[in-house]
Amino acid sequence: MNPYQDEYTFGLCQQFYTQYYSDHQPRKLLLGINPGRFGSGVTGISFTDPVKLETICHIPNRFDKRAELSADFVYKVIEAFGGPTLFYQHFFISALSPLGFLKDGKNINYYDDGRLQKIATPFIIQSVSQMMEIGIRKHNVYCIGEGKNFAFFSALNKKHQWFEEIISLPHPRFIMQYKRKSIHTYIDLYLKLLSEEVC
Repeated sequence: MNPYQDEYTFGLCQQFYTQYYSDHQPRKLLLGINPGRFGSGVTGISFTDPVKLETICHIPNRFDKRAELSADFVYKVIEAFGGPTLFYQHFFISALSPLGFLKDGKNINYYDDGRLQKIATPFIIQSVSQMMEIGIRKHNVYCIGEGKNFAFFSALNKKHQWFEEIISLPHPRFIMQYKRKSIHTYIDLYLKLLSEEVC
């Protein structure tokens, strides 16, 4: 999935990043896995589905207004932090692979298939290296995903020495799918770890 090839979507991305990132302030980086087909696979903006883009970020769009579980959780965190303007002043969210993948019409993560991971690895290295050049704080980074994403990123970081420390966070989809009754506990965990870096 490469939403950036679509002129309309690319224009919305320009609007979003102009709205929240038109300054020279360095930011902490959060890295997910890869886009999903109902969130950033549509909007081109990490963990932002068409609903959040319009109702919370105030960027109208003509996409099908379908919510995504991961975006639901991330924007609960963003709202609890103080809203998107304040949050994006401090943080930049992306993914190890900014492009998403589909298999039989469903999302697939870059690590779900050995061949895909091997093919995607040079692109992932290139993407992270490029992100390091846009004002990212390099002391530590947040890895969204405590399992395979964290293990893979840790191995790459050990080789390329991008960050001194990787802080893992439970993945929003896991929280929303399996731990929804404890969602406020996870929101508090995110806020605690993120706020420590802001202070």
